[in-house]
Amino acid sequence: MVVVSTIILRRGRIEDVETIHAALLRLGTHIGAHQEITSTPEDLRRYGFGANPAFSTLIAEVDGEFAGLCLHFPIFSTWMGRPGVFVQDLYVEDRFRGRRIGEKLLRRVAKECRAAGGVYLRLSVDSDNETAKTFYEKLGIGWSSYEQVQKIVGEAFFAFADAPEEER
Repeated sequence: MVVVSTIILRRGRIEDVETIHAALLRLGTHIGAHQEITSTPEDLRRYGFGANPAFSTLIAEVDGEFAGLCLHFPIFSTWMGRPGVFVQDLYVEDRFRGRRIGEKLLRRVAKECRAAGGVYLRLSVDSDNETAKTFYEKLGIGWSSYEQVQKIVGEAFFAFADAPEEER
């Protein structure tokens, strides 16, 4: 007997915030970086929903059960002169892996970006996550050999942002 599951992709809603946050915590644990996650469900509620959301979430459900998510936001390339989309987090529950849910989420986000005039998708992969790197490569999402992600966070960011501008 073959059991066919129904996979549904839908927009994340404010009532999904606890589920979204829990998935992000599991993703952090999966890559060994759970201590890096300082966000709260209230942060997601505040910045992801309302009049000017900082991100969007696409949720996958299998037979009505949460199976994964893709958290993303619009970006713009000055070099191409066109918009794109940045995938911040892609997560699929362990028990639903192998059903192409991650691929479906990424393809839907890419399709929506293209419909809005976008021409590219970017994402960042944990440098030790070989499984994710292989997954993305199979989809044609390759490593960029000409750029490296730089960041400044926490107290260093605050000091940088709050430093007085020097007159020239």
